[in-house]
Amino acid sequence: MSGDRLASLLDEYAELERRLADPAIHGDQNTARRVGRRFAELTPLHKAADELEQVRADLTAARELAAEDPSFAAEAESIAAALPALEARLAELLIPRDPHDAKDVIVEIKAGEGGEESALFAGDLLRMYLRYAERHGWATEVLDAQDSDLGGVKDVSLAVKARGVPEGGNGVWSRLKWEGGVHRVQRVPVTESQGRIHTSAAGVLVLPEAEDVDVTIDPNELRIDVFRSSGPGGQSVNTTDSAVRITHLPTGIVVSCQNEKSQLQNREQAMRILRARLLANAQEQADAAASDARRSQVRTVDRSERIRTYNFPQNRITDHRIGYTAYNLDLALAGDLDGVLDALAEADRSARLAGGTELTRR
Repeated sequence: MSGDRLASLLDEYAELERRLADPAIHGDQNTARRVGRRFAELTPLHKAADELEQVRADLTAARELAAEDPSFAAEAESIAAALPALEARLAELLIPRDPHDAKDVIVEIKAGEGGEESALFAGDLLRMYLRYAERHGWATEVLDAQDSDLGGVKDVSLAVKARGVPEGGNGVWSRLKWEGGVHRVQRVPVTESQGRIHTSAAGVLVLPEAEDVDVTIDPNELRIDVFRSSGPGGQSVNTTDSAVRITHLPTGIVVSCQNEKSQLQNREQAMRILRARLLANAQEQADAAASDARRSQVRTVDRSERIRTYNFPQNRITDHRIGYTAYNLDLALAGDLDGVLDALAEADRSARLAGGTELTRR
């Protein structure tokens, strides 16, 4: 079975290589980007298969020479010793991967329990992801944000996009997909006069950004309302009805955007978020049909349903899904998230190699 899968994927690689060599494909940048991403995903598999084939050929030749001249026996043994690692690497690459790994994402952060302190923490999370994206050379764009009175955020949508085609098909989603869930903070709030430690939470939802080919939206199934934008405390910040609220009637999904001064720009931003939510909704339905054991990201900001805790007094960050703890919270908030994200990716890889389902993102 794995042999059939390998042959199929290598045939797909060859076809993608042929398409990318055709200048006509670059007339459609969306198609070229999509084909390029898939080609990048399959490139490590192609290289591993080529290397394994070459080593096997070298081993055959060395053994033939050793049969005539015993001095070649050591070389044959050395080549044979390298085979298991190469075979294991190829087997790992043949395990079905997350189909969204090469995609860009939309990150939604919502303040939850804890009032103004939760909004301040949501702002800390936003800055953490902005700094992480900067470290990786990704482009970021705030699609919509509702600020709080003290400088935090009540609700924000952030687009994070890789520049160019991600190497090996490992795009933004492959890293940030682990961030979906409830994030809990333990610290002394700026609003606390007695110096007591409080616990509050913010919710994070990470969506693979959908392309037009991923989701089909019937305009007749949309209700679009326009209204006047407002700032913290309800203060009007716009004298025209430029804010847009889009309701997808079949699913009941509602998206609002008010950041831009133009109604058209707000509508375009809202449609980006809507497409991402519809793609995630379709994926969840498919996952549920395939396996009841698969769980989606947390959508309610309940402190008891946390995936991660940020403890300021101890400078500690703890991911509860895999028991990861590090005492470098200050660095993590400055964008140094690779430690915890690498640990989550490794746990997922181990689970898939063991033949189980992938690590749940909650």
